[in-house]
Amino acid sequence: MNGSQGAEDVGKALLRIVLGVLILMHGIAKLTGASGIGFIAKVVADAGLPQWVAYGVYIGEVVAPILLIIGLWSRLAAVIIAINMLFALGLVHSKQFGMLSDTGGWALELQGMYLGAALAVALLGAGRLSVGGLNGKLN
Repeated sequence: MNGSQGAEDVGKALLRIVLGVLILMHGIAKLTGASGIGFIAKVVADAGLPQWVAYGVYIGEVVAPILLIIGLWSRLAAVIIAINMLFALGLVHSKQFGMLSDTGGWALELQGMYLGAALAVALLGAGRLSVGGLNGKLN
């Protein structure tokens, strides 16, 4: 592995681990009741979807981030997080699409960054500094 490849692997690891930890924090809050599943279930029901769809948030905000952090099935985990973010944008934040924050940035810059980072990991893969990379498989 040359220096350039090593830097790429560190960059991929940094991207997927930071994304995984930040999204996992949201999932832990839902698991511990700080924000809970109730709000999500109401939003899903109000959109005309079955309430069981709300439990997909645990896959997108707990299971997938853990897989990203360890680097196992990272591309799939990143796609799941991207889908989770699309649901969040569509169901919770759709009224904010054209809004700016008080500091002049896009009101949805955090959600946009999560979505963009998830898509980047889905395209780039986990790199060698991952469980899958240690086994010689790209994921």
